Amino acid sequence: MRLLAQEREVCERYLPGLDATLGAIPLMELESQGNPGIELYRGAGGPGLVIPAVHGGGGAGAVDAVRITRALATRSPSLAIATTMHQFSVASLVALASSSAGFEWMLLDGVARDRLLMASGFAEGRTAQGVLTPTMKAVWDGTNWRVSGRKQPCSLSRSMDLLTASVALHDPDGSTRTAIALIPAASEGITIEPFWGSWALGGAESDTVILSDVVVHPDLIVELRTGLDGELDDLQTLGFVWFELLVTACYLGIAANLAERVLTEERGTPHERLALGTAVAGAALTLDGAARDLDDGGGGNDGLARALITRFTVADTIRATVAGAVELLGGMNFVRSPEIAYLAAAAHAIGFHPPSRHSSADALLGWFRGRPLVLD
Repeated sequence: MRLLAQEREVCERYLPGLDATLGAIPLMELESQGNPGIELYRGAGGPGLVIPAVHGGGGAGAVDAVRITRALATRSPSLAIATTMHQFSVASLVALASSSAGFEWMLLDGVARDRLLMASGFAEGRTAQGVLTPTMKAVWDGTNWRVSGRKQPCSLSRSMDLLTASVALHDPDGSTRTAIALIPAASEGITIEPFWGSWALGGAESDTVILSDVVVHPDLIVELRTGLDGELDDLQTLGFVWFELLVTACYLGIAANLAERVLTEERGTPHERLALGTAVAGAALTLDGAARDLDDGGGGNDGLARALITRFTVADTIRATVAGAVELLGGMNFVRSPEIAYLAAAAHAIGFHPPSRHSSADALLGWFRGRPLVLD
């Protein structure tokens, strides 16, 4: 089927054998808790996907990364979501390392070599809260930072080797700064509790991660800043662009799964099938274009605006495509297997990731008028 041929070819090139292995496992098994998908991804070299080859990684750029994410989502939406949290964190670390002489390259070498997975403890998933709003508090003990707080839901919570988290640094003088903390998952004081109660995306290990007075060396703390107009700094912005593009790819992959079923089974009229195929292919081209802009250096404030526009535009296509595909697949397909209902339910979650259309409306309108994009 040509609809997803490019995505699966790219996935095979970077992660040999993974697509075929996932395709041989029933969807509902891959979407259940304790599924093998995450470890299969680790075994195929997924943790190093966007790390430069000189440091042992796959060296994938944004275009290939979004295509691979779409391919993964057609096999397991939970796996695509979980690994998106890893990849956008790693991409941010790659950007930091390129302008730093610090420990970052050593950490990236370790991630690629030892196939370490990095969970995201940012505010993603919390209503009316930005992706980089601090979720943790850190106090200085004279030698190290001691971090406390919780993140729920936190994907990869049970498979993570490292946790990246937005942290409010509380200095002894009473001032507060925002930073990113890189925390080994085996650190004393980290516990995991059940949280995710929905059947949709249940395989992403999105449970509660609790930190209680966890010791973090100051070298593992990266302070963040904002510009004079309130816009995010370069590192935050780049990470946010990666997040928006990858998370959009996840849900477009879900829609593509349903469209592929319609085309394979030749449901509906030729015009109806063509409408689904062109909608998915067109959205993929739009997303690839935004990713190519990122590869070409467009990860700044304007790039973030374009990434949000891409996400909201593709989200409209996803909703229409999913609804049309479910209708064309028909009632008997719907009642004979839980897969159609599952995919339709999972696709709706694209609207739950920050920022929402409502919360970003003023920021995008301001950007259209020529101002920097400033997200709350």
